[in-house]
Amino acid sequence: MITALVRTVILYAVLIVGLRLTGKRQIGQLEPIELVLTMLISDLAAVPMQDFGIPLVNGLIPIAALLAMSTMLSCLNLRSVRFRALVCGEPAIVIREGRLCQDAMRRNRLTLDEVMEELRSQGVGDLKAVKYAVLETTGHLSVLPYTREQGVTPRQLGLTVEDDVFLPVVVINDGRVMTKALARLGKDDAWLRQQLSAQGLDRTEDVFLLTVGQDGAVTLVAKEGAV
Repeated sequence: MITALVRTVILYAVLIVGLRLTGKRQIGQLEPIELVLTMLISDLAAVPMQDFGIPLVNGLIPIAALLAMSTMLSCLNLRSVRFRALVCGEPAIVIREGRLCQDAMRRNRLTLDEVMEELRSQGVGDLKAVKYAVLETTGHLSVLPYTREQGVTPRQLGLTVEDDVFLPVVVINDGRVMTKALARLGKDDAWLRQQLSAQGLDRTEDVFLLTVGQDGAVTLVAKEGAV
């Protein structure tokens, strides 16, 4: 039992570290070589987990080899456009100026129903409203509507507006105080207690989320039942 636990923990840790090196991507965003790597590593890790007669190193060596090959291929992708196109493919335009490119759809085995579904998912109901639709190498369809079909921006109207887009700083995350974030804001525990007291709270453990915006605005969300 202990042996099974130790082997599982080691393999799990190796997989987490290895997949972390491949970058932050969802399954639908994986390139073909990344998807193959994920599937092979999963199969290789399952064998030594289930069969204790196989030495653990026999499972770790192939995994390490695959990760090394993946890193090498990633470097080649960065250096060679031709190699990247050969391994990952190239984006394909499936809609050009409101017209379907049927040859491109056939080459990529993309059905009309799939195209229309992607258009609807991005809020586009009229094919003629699309200037370009590009099938990316990840399988995602990027839709670029005509300018006349897009929302009007302040820049197009010649208006000058204040830029109020910013990333709030998380100070409390599910009851835990982010001390580095608090120090970066130049605040201390006394300021934090003051913010909690203003909301009728005594403990940071009762706070689900507390953020501070660039303009100094504080957003506090208490845990359910805390107030």
